Amino acid sequence: MVEIGGCAVRKYLLVLDVDSTLIEQEVIELLADRVGLRDQVKILTDQAMAGEIDFRQALLQRVGLLEGLGAAVFQDLLKEIKITAGVPELISYIHQSGGLVGAISGGFSQVLEPLAKELGLDLFLANNLEVVDGVMTGKISGEIVDSDTKARTMLHWAEANGFDFADTVAIGDGANDVAMLKASGFAVAFRPKDVLRPHADLIIEGNSLAPVIAELELRSS
Repeated sequence: MVEIGGCAVRKYLLVLDVDSTLIEQEVIELLADRVGLRDQVKILTDQAMAGEIDFRQALLQRVGLLEGLGAAVFQDLLKEIKITAGVPELISYIHQSGGLVGAISGGFSQVLEPLAKELGLDLFLANNLEVVDGVMTGKISGEIVDSDTKARTMLHWAEANGFDFADTVAIGDGANDVAMLKASGFAVAFRPKDVLRPHADLIIEGNSLAPVIAELELRSS
């Protein structure tokens, strides 16, 4: 622990999901809107997040619909993305305590990497959309980041940076966050799908992640 304002504060490794958690939107839906397929993609996204269909299969199917879309779209896309309320304050709290903040996304590195720099994230991992000659091929390049990958990565980050299991905090909203929340010391479900609720120590129904700060302060006392 470290002291802030004369009070002992516990150090945490905080790991957040990205789409509909760190940010308000689902990036895949914003991309699909560019090719006129947002409604079709949203149905698949909702089913995958509810655990009704396989995440990996749904991801590949949705990404396939983006074939031919110019990668320059990401510059405009980043202007549309809204950071979830309470996120900057939560990151600041973790950093003040000497902890680390990471983000693991079933979304895309083309969005998460600049967001990580903007927000001061210490660690991040996401899928990489394959781009050839400035155009999306409709494929994922490299390993797919799915539910199991999220859990393994969080535990690897904890071990590599000297955090005990009890000092890991995971925040997510859908079925592909179940394994990560189950593997964490403190699990937060943010406006969650029903499939995630049984695995949460804290459920937030509002639009801000600021309540997490109060909960972590209580755990430090």
